[in-house]
Amino acid sequence: MKEQKNYFYLNGEIKQESDIRISPFDRGFQFADGIYETLRWDNGKLFQLEAHLKRLERSLSEIKINFKGFDDIENIISELVRLNNFSEHLLVYMQITRGTFYPRQHFFPPKEVQPTVFISVSPLKRNLKALNEGIKVILEKDIRWTRCDIKSISLLPNILARQKAVEKNAAEAIFVRDGLITEGTHTNFFGVKDGKVYTAPLSGFILPGVTREVVLDICKQRNIPVAEEPINQNELKDYGEFMITGTISEVTPVIRIDEMKIGNGKPGEIALEIQSALNKIMLE
Repeated sequence: MKEQKNYFYLNGEIKQESDIRISPFDRGFQFADGIYETLRWDNGKLFQLEAHLKRLERSLSEIKINFKGFDDIENIISELVRLNNFSEHLLVYMQITRGTFYPRQHFFPPKEVQPTVFISVSPLKRNLKALNEGIKVILEKDIRWTRCDIKSISLLPNILARQKAVEKNAAEAIFVRDGLITEGTHTNFFGVKDGKVYTAPLSGFILPGVTREVVLDICKQRNIPVAEEPINQNELKDYGEFMITGTISEVTPVIRIDEMKIGNGKPGEIALEIQSALNKIMLE
């Protein structure tokens, strides 16, 4: 069987993997000096493209990377999908770093360099078992920096926490800072108590998730009460439901936190209602 050769976008050109070259002097490689964004492509369309590009633009602005190619992104993604002959559910990954400069230095280059822009598309297998049956998560101390609102490629604390979850047979690690839940390693976190949905308010410790915002809109449309208030680690037992949200996770019910069973150990009604509403927006 002939191996499929995938296509990727790098700095104005579409290339096969074997032709991709990034300099070791790229500041993304040396300093994690860059931003990334992930999107979904489902059944021929991108989900919430404008919201993702708005967040990308904000993150780039926060770290002062001058990128002007926003108008080209949708066409580039469409061409990658076509060339790779992909269909149905896809994950789009975009990364923009400050670019290549030598010698290595701990401040911006003295002259403006061209950003390094990379885009890939790959098949995305939906985790139907997790969506339908719920998942276990663990709690982990939040040791990240105080600008988690920037979608930085500097993700080592997230990786270490997620690896710990994997080792404990859990699907996600949920960060706790000063006794309060912040978010997951790659998800936002929601709880339900007495019919009201709770999630941490936006701050330097919370990424403004695109799916998070869609979920809040769904709650508003369905008259589900919402409170953007901190969830206290010591009060988790008072909640009847939990869920995580994200580009890949969609709305995934949480049925166990560490060794604590949530409710009756099955996905909650409100989580499933929101999940169903999101599916209609995202997949239909």
